[in-house]
Amino acid sequence: MVADRFRGGVCETPRHRTAWIEAGSAEGPLMIFVHGWPELGIIWEHQLRHFAAAGYRCVAPDMRGYGASSVPTRVADYAVREITADLLELHDALGAEPAIWVGHDWGCAPVWSIAAHHPERCRAVAALCVPYFARGATVENMIATVNRRLYPVDLHPAGQFDYWLYHREHAGAAAGALAADVRATFAAMYRRTSPDVVGRPSKFSDLRSRGGFFGPDRHAPVMTRDETMLSADAFEAFVAAFEQTGFRGANAWYLNDADNAIFAREAPAFGRIDLPALFVHASWDTVCDTVHSDLAAPMREDCRLLTEAVIEAGHMLMLEAPAAVNEAVERWLGTLEAPL
Repeated sequence: MVADRFRGGVCETPRHRTAWIEAGSAEGPLMIFVHGWPELGIIWEHQLRHFAAAGYRCVAPDMRGYGASSVPTRVADYAVREITADLLELHDALGAEPAIWVGHDWGCAPVWSIAAHHPERCRAVAALCVPYFARGATVENMIATVNRRLYPVDLHPAGQFDYWLYHREHAGAAAGALAADVRATFAAMYRRTSPDVVGRPSKFSDLRSRGGFFGPDRHAPVMTRDETMLSADAFEAFVAAFEQTGFRGANAWYLNDADNAIFAREAPAFGRIDLPALFVHASWDTVCDTVHSDLAAPMREDCRLLTEAVIEAGHMLMLEAPAAVNEAVERWLGTLEAPL
């Protein structure tokens, strides 16, 4: 299995268990890679190998609700404040030296939160696809940035974020459909993006009216694995993990907007981030569309030392364009005051 190519570890505290994989010298500068939905730490395999070879100690946890980490049953246990606390405990277990934190998708929310609430834990922070919202990464804040030329409010009131409301309104059905055939779900979800999606409404913009991710069938269509995305070993690891955990924990990350907004307001300096930050846009990402909408605009007001890079790929850019992602992060690391 792909996870066997990396060292593993587990951090156990009275409140949570975090399992992780790592690569590189244990004496190297620390990089922590935080995955999103619905992913696992091994989604960073290309980045782990690349930056380990460059001398970094690279760690990728399975986040709360995923893989070999704890899967609590209460929705409130998946608020960003709890997930951030998990990462702080992991950071302590790894020695607590200021780290380079890298997040993707939902993994960006706790990474940004560590930068805002605990800057002493950071050398710098990088985020792929999901920008910083000092007021909280809530669906309401994101809907406010929707490109209304593409998503007229009468046809698409929530824009491309309709899927988030589907999670909120139909949590059980959403998890059930994804878990009905896990192998088919991941074969359908992990597919390379074509540039011709640009300028078209996202397939997630009418999820509620279509009856969910897979419509009234409530079951992913059967198709072969896209061999250009997850390797065969990684794909099997995903299937095994989610057949064990299901999707209720992973989906619950979408269900804590009220507390996430409160937690964001608790950050010092109104959430302003003064440490070096990198944001990587995926130009063919139709959900986290930061290139053709105002989704990234609030971040530019609240990150003082922001660097931006644009990669021609879809939302899973670390799989679709791993070399370009690695190059963008490496180039940015070279601009820091104390590069490796």
